[in-house]
Amino acid sequence: MALLLMKQIRGQLTWCSSSLRFRVASATSWNALVSTQIRELYLSRTIKHFSTSVESEKLCWEGSSYGILLKKLEAALKCHDVDEAWVSFSDFRKLHGFPEDSSLVHRLITELSYSSESYWLRKACSLVLLLSKEKSGLLKGDVLTKLSLSLARSQLPNPATVILRLMLEKDMLPSMNILWLVFLHLVKTEIGTHLAANILAQLCGEFVKIRANKSKNAELMKPDTMMFNLVLDACVRFKLAFKGQQIMELMAQTGVIADAHSISIIAQIHEMNGQRDELKKYKVHVDRVLSKFDCHYRQYYDSLLSLHFKFNDIDAVAELVGHICRYKECVPIHKDKILEKIFLVPIGSHNLKDGLKMQIQPELLQKDTVLKVESRQELILFRNNGKLVFSNRALSKLIKEFKTAGRVSELSKLLLEIQKENCSLRSSDLCSNVINACVRLGWLELAHDILDDMQSSNAAIGVSTYISVLTAYFNRKMLREAKALLKQMRIATGTPMSLSDKMVVTESLSNMVDNASSNPIGKTDLYHSLIQEVKDENEKRIPSMVFELNSSIYYFCKAKMIEDAMRTYRRMQEMNIQPTEETFANLVCGYSSMEMYRDITILWGDMKRSMEFGNLLISRDLYEYLLINFLKGGYFERVMEIIDYMRKHNMFTDKAMYKTEFLKLHKNLYKNLKSSEARTDAQRNRLRYVLAFRKWAEID
Repeated sequence: MALLLMKQIRGQLTWCSSSLRFRVASATSWNALVSTQIRELYLSRTIKHFSTSVESEKLCWEGSSYGILLKKLEAALKCHDVDEAWVSFSDFRKLHGFPEDSSLVHRLITELSYSSESYWLRKACSLVLLLSKEKSGLLKGDVLTKLSLSLARSQLPNPATVILRLMLEKDMLPSMNILWLVFLHLVKTEIGTHLAANILAQLCGEFVKIRANKSKNAELMKPDTMMFNLVLDACVRFKLAFKGQQIMELMAQTGVIADAHSISIIAQIHEMNGQRDELKKYKVHVDRVLSKFDCHYRQYYDSLLSLHFKFNDIDAVAELVGHICRYKECVPIHKDKILEKIFLVPIGSHNLKDGLKMQIQPELLQKDTVLKVESRQELILFRNNGKLVFSNRALSKLIKEFKTAGRVSELSKLLLEIQKENCSLRSSDLCSNVINACVRLGWLELAHDILDDMQSSNAAIGVSTYISVLTAYFNRKMLREAKALLKQMRIATGTPMSLSDKMVVTESLSNMVDNASSNPIGKTDLYHSLIQEVKDENEKRIPSMVFELNSSIYYFCKAKMIEDAMRTYRRMQEMNIQPTEETFANLVCGYSSMEMYRDITILWGDMKRSMEFGNLLISRDLYEYLLINFLKGGYFERVMEIIDYMRKHNMFTDKAMYKTEFLKLHKNLYKNLKSSEARTDAQRNRLRYVLAFRKWAEID
């Protein structure tokens, strides 16, 4: 077949047969049969007659020409034809490697970056990775920046962070404005948030390292407040409490100043982690802000009130409710210099000499922000008139907790203050709504007590409020209580003594029905909130003691008093109090800070037992933290165990991060050792897990 083709070529190119000679060395390939001179001559004459005879070849005659393929690539790029450009580039690279003109490669990557199809974006990422291995000198910062932004915008977080990590490695990081946009797209999804948080942690690590060397370029790669806010806000949205805690501490470690948005987000992270004492440290600073910042710090007070309820601290609840009611009176007049002041909030105990401190500027707001904080409104709401008000859910919690504690007179006092200061959704008749809701729930004694307290305080009480309680007494045959209330009602409302009890009740009931029909909105909202609160109470709740003990463990771990932390943990077990994820997370962090990796393996055994009994659920972020610590300690059996757990629960794994950590610490571990060469069973077993990890992480 090859000889026949050679004869055909000779017949068509008779004019050059005397000057060009060739011989057939073997018939195994087309390139071996025809010399380069004949192929170039063939292409220069553009004889199309034989093009069909080589269609089965992967590369046609035309694709073997250096010059023509470059022209085809340039033409395709000029016409923005990515399909043709990719084919031409692939053909050229197979024959000649990368073009000497690096601008062509840059233009190709840029063209692929502008594509809206994920297929071409992934091709661009693969090309960049290939360049980093074979021709790293061809990499260009602005080209990689466009690609990373395009990948992030197209919701391809994994490839986007691969490019970002490559840029960090090559010292080609874009400006903070561009990084904001990349992170803004990354944090739209949960996986993207995990990756953005890990990238931010890596950035902080490099910054701290460079700053320690007193490099002039340190400030250029220092993450700013906006970047932290983007990641922290995403951690709240996706309920990544442990990850948020880590990022928040990195913020303090790098010396980034927290603004009003930061404090609002940090409040929610502390709430998720049950860290009330940490959140309380901000209050003295937040209380100083002007009234124009109420909308920003509404979330702070919401989170603090929520934690007071979780800790079952009724006194703290009453104090905070009263403070919010009188908030406008508490705001002092500031001078401009005070507004610009930066305050330090310690993380952990105030007495720690080397402890982290968060820098905050409570009245600092970014002018050009890409962040839109959409905090939840559960307990405290913000009204357009600039007033903070309590939601029906907050009032329901307030009523239930004070009722349980038997502190009705204090409850009445708070309700009257909330009503007076217009700090509820329906402040004008709040107390009456509370009484009516209590009656519908059958809490007649509570309703009557609040009614008495209102009367003692000379608060206005409608007849319908009396009738609501009175009717319930009659329905329950509680005639003695009904008669006493009737007498009380006659005195308070000025009802004529000549009217019979039956007439009073009938007439008042009629008025109550008319009032309800004329203004039904909001009357039953509080009642339904109370019902829901009672249902939540009957469901399984975390005891307040757990929050107290976790707080103690947290502080001991931050102070590196790990023995005291473990004593508190053992005390929980003795009291049959089930440790939570926060309990274990605090202990793991404590051990990690002291590089006590072996103790983490023991703690992991306790965690597995709790999971087996169905008493514990571990988040992906804690699994990740365990995996990193086991890698640092070289416990590869535990590493693969964590990976199996994550795989079983379909949890995302950031392989690039684990791979980097391994290469940094164990690059040459057992690299050339075979199983047959292992000296002991322990070494053979460890080798097996090391090789399993290398395979999983795609190392070598």
